[in-house]
Amino acid sequence: MTSFILLGLSNFQEIQIFFFAIFFLVYVAIIVGNLLIVISVIVDNHLHSPMYFFLANLSFFDLCLSSATTPKVIADFLRKHKTISLWGCMAQMFFVHFFGGGEMSLLIAMAMDRYVAICKPLHYKTIMNRRVLIVFLLLSWAIGFTHTTSQMVFTAGLPFCGPNVVDSIFCDLPLVIKLACTDIYILELLVIANSGLLSLVCFILLLISYVIMLVTIWQHSSSASSKAVSTLSAHITVVTLFFGPTIFIYAFPFNSYSVDKFLSVFYSIITPLLNPIIYTLRNQEMKAAIKRLSSQHLGSWLTS
Repeated sequence: MTSFILLGLSNFQEIQIFFFAIFFLVYVAIIVGNLLIVISVIVDNHLHSPMYFFLANLSFFDLCLSSATTPKVIADFLRKHKTISLWGCMAQMFFVHFFGGGEMSLLIAMAMDRYVAICKPLHYKTIMNRRVLIVFLLLSWAIGFTHTTSQMVFTAGLPFCGPNVVDSIFCDLPLVIKLACTDIYILELLVIANSGLLSLVCFILLLISYVIMLVTIWQHSSSASSKAVSTLSAHITVVTLFFGPTIFIYAFPFNSYSVDKFLSVFYSIITPLLNPIIYTLRNQEMKAAIKRLSSQHLGSWLTS
């Protein structure tokens, strides 16, 4: 077998054209929103802090995660026969888990940054120095690579000789390995342990850390505390949006849930769209930086 057939979201042409328009606009918004955050953090001196360093890298991961699948999904809405080559499918799964695993690690690093800022404010600049930030970022990339390689090294060697229909809009690991014409019990357990349980454990640890931080904030009521609560609420929202669908899909991946298809859309397309919206709407410094960036470019455009 040299290719897979993707069923997509609908077989009706009118609905597919509607989905094409929606997904195209969402993808453009993902590119613009996340690039705006990355550029703002790079060029604005007011945002040269550990929190915004992590936020810019989170936006980059979101942009890459969405770009691994969305362009192909958009193009397929205009095609009657939605197919993807065997190695194109493997590449999709590799990059989805690469950037997904990296983003998961980066969210943990962001939680640690907020923990130090709230619970050890006097030592914040000493602990979260430039060297520590680079180490956290390199670890995110390394964990993402290890996470995807540990699964794909077994998946790429599977024999596919039977059905080749994937009931999704892109290739996803639990759905593809079920099509292999060999015993995949051990690989199923690997996927559950590597993707599902790992996501669940990280999510629980993150929630515990955020509870500790919220308790610390409530014990020190001040104007700075309200700002910290606003920042934490944005972090908690992003963590829940990312880990919720991931846990549901990969911790319980081999039950026949049609909702998995829509959850895949959520974590690969909707979450990368919502992240920049959440952080810009809830963060006054980011909104001010974007306004300064826009006014500078608008001014230079008018003068030229």
